[in-house]
Formats: sequence, structure tokens, C-alpha cells
Amino acid sequence: MLMDALRQPNDLPLLSIEDWDLLLRVARRTRLLGRLEADLARLGLLERIPERAACHLRAARVVVAHRQTRLTWEADRVLWALRGLEVQVVALKGVAYMLAGLPAARGRMAVDVDLLVPKEQINSIEQRLLDRGWMHKALHPDDDRYYRDWMHEIPALRHRERETEVDIHHRILPRTSRLQPDTRLLLQQTRAVPDMPIRVLGPHDMILHALVHLFHEGEPDEGLRLRDLVDVADLLRHFAGEPGFWDGLVPRAEELQLGRPLYYGLIYSRQLLGADVPDAVLQQAQGSAPSWLVRQAMDWLVPRAMLPTHPDIPNPTAALARWAIYMRAHWLRMPLSLLLPHLARKFWRRLQGAFKSRPPPLSADEGSKNSPVKE
Repeated sequence: MLMDALRQPNDLPLLSIEDWDLLLRVARRTRLLGRLEADLARLGLLERIPERAACHLRAARVVVAHRQTRLTWEADRVLWALRGLEVQVVALKGVAYMLAGLPAARGRMAVDVDLLVPKEQINSIEQRLLDRGWMHKALHPDDDRYYRDWMHEIPALRHRERETEVDIHHRILPRTSRLQPDTRLLLQQTRAVPDMPIRVLGPHDMILHALVHLFHEGEPDEGLRLRDLVDVADLLRHFAGEPGFWDGLVPRAEELQLGRPLYYGLIYSRQLLGADVPDAVLQQAQGSAPSWLVRQAMDWLVPRAMLPTHPDIPNPTAALARWAIYMRAHWLRMPLSLLLPHLARKFWRRLQGAFKSRPPPLSADEGSKNSPVKE
């Protein structure tokens, strides 16, 4: 039902109130409620759906607008804090779509500000933000070292007053990742944002980064984020009108060593969301396709790990697919020689924390005093 709503929002006025009840619950869980409202408002159909459903969608619009205002303001404050530093700052993901005025920002619920900066300036940027009101949350020394030695970003910063999170990246994938796109190549093809000293990735790179974020991450509960694939489909539709866009997409992916994520993105955005990807481009992307066995596995896993399930009916198959995708993401991000010790340390710390937080046993007298039977 949700996929039909995303592909054909014109048909939404035909749904019954019972269907709307289920659709709203599923859309909220996948963070696409604001997107449904934006589509219906654009088509002038909000007045033709049940009023109670329309109220939920209008409320989602208010939440999305508030969140987008907060995040664009936070990006502005970061630029203010960095004033005087000769540094190139590139907005990523949701904030980039908002600042660039792209269709992917319509109704999009973003939670933090993601920025890409040159690696050699990361320390001065971090210190400048710490001096001007941002702070790191408390981290175990092992986790802090993990971020700084192996990851593609420093630990998240949160403003003391506004409590909005800022993620400062110096790469788009961890240093330990199997794929190693060159950040310098990304920074060479950025585009300016009108009236702001900030830039966004070029069209090809913006799509490739969205696909890296989609296919190289995963959560055991959420699986692959459908919202990220919606972003990709929106970006493909929007940039398809630019001269030479399709001709340069696959070569750019190969230059950045991101041919495999692009292959998956083109296949599944076309299959699941009806993105109009030319056959010639799909044929060109076949050069980065996995083996037949891996392709069959991904064709089974991706829809089950990405598409929402009924909120009231457990789906063991989907749970298995999400767990498998989660393990795949870890396997792609870090070799086992680093991953296993890291996970072992985290498990041991959690175990220690569980014992520390356990309340002391009651004495015999205390137990009898608090007995509900006596009361």
C-alpha cells in the first residue's frame, strides 16, 4: 500500500478510512508521512481524502517544516562559527537537499546536520566548534578511538542550547571499508549554494553518496531505509534533465570505486519505485554487477529488509533479512580482524554495565517489610 502511494499518489483519494489508518501507521514508521502530505498537497488532493487522515498529514507537514528550519539554522550557525577559517564545507544528505532546493527535500524528515570537510582541517574545525558552544557526548575511550582511527567522521557534536546534532565527515565511508572513494575527487566537483558560503556535492556524487548511505549501513530493527531509496529516485528524476547526466553517471561511479552501490541503486529504484532509468545505463552498470549467486541473495534480501511490514503482524522472514543486511554492512565496513575485537569490547562493557546497574539484593528483613502480601 505504501509503495503504491509513493508511485501513484493520484490514487490515494480512493482509499477507505481503514486503509488510511494502516497507511498512516506504516508511513510514520518509515518516516515518509511528510512525503505523502507533500505529494498530495502538490496535486491538490488533500481536500479529497478523509479529514482525519488529512489532519495527520497536516501535522506531519508542521513537524517537517519545524525540523527543516532547525537544521538549516544549525548549518548557518556552523558556518558562523567557522568564519575566518579558509575551509570548504559541503552539506550532505537531507540538509544538502534543503539548501539546494531539490525535490528530495519535499516532506523529508531529517534529524541532524551532515557536513563534509577536508581531512587536513578536521582538527581546527572541531576545536572551533567546541570553542563556540558545541560539545561531544560522553564516550568511552575505546569508542572515541574507534571513531578517530577507523571511521569516516569524528564523534557527533551537539549544541549546548539547541541540542541539534552535527556530524563532521572527512570521508563518505570508513577508512576500513572495502570501498575507498577519494574525498578529493568529491570536493573537486561540488556546487555552490546561493547566498551561503557552503556547497553541495555534484549531481552524480550526491546520488552515489545516497546509495553508499543506503547499501553500506543497516539496522537490525529497521533494515535498509526505504526513505533513502526514495531520495535516490527523486534525485535521478531531477537530474535526468541535465545535459550529459546519464552518460556520465556510470563512469563517475567507476572513478570513485562505487560501481556496485550504483548498480544496486539503479536496479532497485527502478524495480521498487518505478524510476525511469534508461536501459543503456543499466546495461553499462552491469559491469559492476555481483556474481549470479550474490545477485540472487540480494534480490531476496533487499525487498524484505527495505519494504515495511504490517505493524501488528510479526514477520520472521523480514526480521531475518534485516539481520542479514545488518551483518553485511558490518562486513563491508570493517575487516573481521578489527570488527571482532571491537564487538567483543562493546559486549564486555555492556555486560559490566548490566552487573553494575543491578540493584543490591534485599536482606531478609527488608524483603519481609516490602512484601505485598503483608501490605
